[in-house]
Amino acid sequence: MEQDKVILSIKKSARDLFRRYGYNKTSVNELAKQAQIAKATFYKHFASKELILHAVLMDYIRENVQDILEKNVRERDLSTFLANTILRVSRVTYTVCNEFVGWEFIRESANAQEYLKTLSDDLEFLLLSSFIQNETIGQTVPEERLTFLIKSSKNIVFSFAFTAVTEADVRKNFISFQKEILPYLVQATLL
Repeated sequence: MEQDKVILSIKKSARDLFRRYGYNKTSVNELAKQAQIAKATFYKHFASKELILHAVLMDYIRENVQDILEKNVRERDLSTFLANTILRVSRVTYTVCNEFVGWEFIRESANAQEYLKTLSDDLEFLLLSSFIQNETIGQTVPEERLTFLIKSSKNIVFSFAFTAVTEADVRKNFISFQKEILPYLVQATLL
């Protein structure tokens, strides 16, 4: 029980500090100090700063995916449901990476890009399992088609996150994805 409190404290501290200062500018010393623990205690629970980042991001994304799936249940048809869900999850993923890590750091750091691949793979697994467990989607769409939709959408969103220079570029890319690409991906998924 005490261990759970320490982990929650570390996660809360990491979420606050990463959001306020960014991943790159937050040290393990600062994380331990904010959580009111020793640095050794931090390392007892998380082997690296990267692992706490991963835990915080996945918790945040997992909560939002569940919320999005529950709120989208009332969509008129499966096509609209899938499109809206993918779009909302893509926005959450982009936003959380921007808020906690910063795309400039991700674009410039080889370690961050390797980490982003891990995050991307874990996000894909989370979405696929969430979609399969969802009654509206899981019983209607075969797993290989869901995998196609999730992989394609994820790759497109991450590619424009890496190439966008300004927030206006990002908004333009999301609009283009929503109107010009996503409907065809959903249509191909539901064939």
